[in-house]
Amino acid sequence: METVAPRYGAASLADVLPAALAVLGVPGVTDALGLTAALAGVRRIAVLLVDGLGWYQIPTAAPYAPTLAGLTATVGRPLTSGFPSTTPTSLVTLGTGAAPGAHGVLGFTLRVPGTDRVLNHIEWAGDPEPLRWQPVPTQLERARAAGVHVTVVSRPEFGGSGLTVAANRGGDYRGAAGVDALGREMLAALTAGTGPTLVSGYHPDLDRHGHLSGVDSVPWRIAAADVDRLLARLVDGLPPDAALLVTADHGQLDVPAGHRFDLDTDPRLRDGVAVVAGEPRVRYLHVGPGARDDVVATWSAVLGPAARVRTREEAVAAGWFGPVPEEHLSRIGDVVVVCNGTYAVLATRSEPPMASRLVAYHGADTAAEMTIPLLVVRG
Repeated sequence: METVAPRYGAASLADVLPAALAVLGVPGVTDALGLTAALAGVRRIAVLLVDGLGWYQIPTAAPYAPTLAGLTATVGRPLTSGFPSTTPTSLVTLGTGAAPGAHGVLGFTLRVPGTDRVLNHIEWAGDPEPLRWQPVPTQLERARAAGVHVTVVSRPEFGGSGLTVAANRGGDYRGAAGVDALGREMLAALTAGTGPTLVSGYHPDLDRHGHLSGVDSVPWRIAAADVDRLLARLVDGLPPDAALLVTADHGQLDVPAGHRFDLDTDPRLRDGVAVVAGEPRVRYLHVGPGARDDVVATWSAVLGPAARVRTREEAVAAGWFGPVPEEHLSRIGDVVVVCNGTYAVLATRSEPPMASRLVAYHGADTAAEMTIPLLVVRG
């Protein structure tokens, strides 16, 4: 299965908001996506991130999402997510306009340096303090400082979370539960004022149903139809001086039962490993003193062609994360395990049971996971 390198600074998720801000006239930003000419005269921009809507999942969704299929064919192009191709990393990559190495949210879960604690960014209640853990100013803060009215629209329960503060600080927050409320609130925020306006919306359900039931399952198809209804409403409601940008945080792929390793039931995979973080498609292994080379050799032998096993230094040098400052290096495991094809490494005892029962996963660097859409619609 083809792998894809993140295209930071050229055609990645990190480049979406800087390009939008350039269209709105914010000084000092770079439009790597070339939106300024295409959206000349636009004063209002809505950016919608659909969780789990990978570029290679759109043809599967097309029978249930004709609006999405039509937009993809006429105004769509592929971008890459950052690495790992996982929700917390991608949300902060979008919000900051920075590669993961710079903003430091380098995975779904990360070991807090100096401790044995593993931080789950989805359940992050504020410890570590978000502005210390993620120090890069957001593009929303930059827009607001330049006089742009900025609003974030997402689920009510996400307001004020550590991840929301890390990714979206700088915007007014509107809670919206479900696609109809999301569309209504995004359009209301988009049309509320007369000056330059930026609205950032987030919809999680397609990803959730992919995880629980699999890509192209009946619940996933229903979720795809809901996304289509949301897109149709947003497109129909765009003011003449507005544009809609639709993107995603990652794609997904189903992992068969026979392609699942379990590090908690195989003593060979636990030997020398002190703390496990990451997620099933990308594992970060923090090892005991002097154990790194043995762990690399053992995991390479046990997983064979199912994964690439690299040292931290090799992973950083490969450019997966973009440049990584010294203060963020220890958040990456001493050993980084990236699954190939449709393989995964579970942790059935040390992680919540549901994490091992999912059907679809993401996080690695296959084209299905890394390639995301950018749809650009003018009012």
